Amino acid sequence: MNGLKDKVALITGGTSGIGATTALALAQAGTHVVITGRRDKEGEAIAEQIRRHGVKGVFVRGDVTNERDIENAVSTAVALKGKLDFAFNNAGLELAGVTAVDTTAEQYRQVFDINVLGVILSMKHQIRAMLKNGGGASIVNNASIAASIAMPGLGVYVASKHAVLGLTKAAALEVAKSGIRVNAVSPGAIDTAMFDRFTGNKQPEAIKYMESMHPIGRVGKPDEIAKAVLFLFSPDSSFITGHDLKVDGGFTVP
Repeated sequence: MNGLKDKVALITGGTSGIGATTALALAQAGTHVVITGRRDKEGEAIAEQIRRHGVKGVFVRGDVTNERDIENAVSTAVALKGKLDFAFNNAGLELAGVTAVDTTAEQYRQVFDINVLGVILSMKHQIRAMLKNGGGASIVNNASIAASIAMPGLGVYVASKHAVLGLTKAAALEVAKSGIRVNAVSPGAIDTAMFDRFTGNKQPEAIKYMESMHPIGRVGKPDEIAKAVLFLFSPDSSFITGHDLKVDGGFTVP
C-alpha cells in the first residue's frame, strides 16, 4: 500500500492475533515496526518475522497500564528513524458471561485499566511524539462492535469499548489541525484466541451461533482487520479522522 514504506509504527498487544497480523502486514508494506506485549517468547518471535521482510522489527516488553512502559515503547519506536508515524492501540481484555448484578469492582478496574486507561496513556505519549513530525501521522484504536451496541453478560467490556470510541473522537478533534488523524476500527467476531475463549474453545454450537450473527455468514479473519488498519494509516484515508470503521460482516447493520 502506498505511503507506508520506510515509516515507523508502534503496535500495543502485538504478540498475537490482530496485533501480530497487523505488524506483519505493515512489515510487508515496508514499515518498521515496534510491538509491545507481556509475553517475551511470542514477542521476540513476531519481531523476528517482521525483520524477515527487510525492515526493522523490535519487541518491547510492556504493560499498557504502566506509563513508563508506554514511554519506553514510544521512545524505542522514535529511535528507529527519528519519528513515529503510526500507532495501533490494540491491547485489550475481554470479560464475558458477567452480568451487571454480578460485576465486581476488581473486574471493572482490570478491564478499564487495560482497555481504557491503556488507550489514554498510549495516545498521550504517541501524540506528543507525533507532534514533532510536522504532520502526516495516524493513530488507530481497536474498538469493537461492542463500542456501538450492547450484549448481555458483557456490560463492563461494552462500557470500556464505548469509552475507547469516545476517546478516539475527542482526540481526533484535539489534534485535527496538527496533521495527526485518529480513528477506530471495530471488528466483529474474529478468528483469534479471544474468539476461542468466547466459544468455549471452539465448541461447534457456539461457533455456529456466532457465525449466524454475521449476515455475511462467517466470522472474520485477522488479516481483514489488518487491511483496514493499514488503510487508515495510509494517505488513501487522508480526509478521514474521528471515524469508526466497522469491519464486522454486517453485524451492526441496523
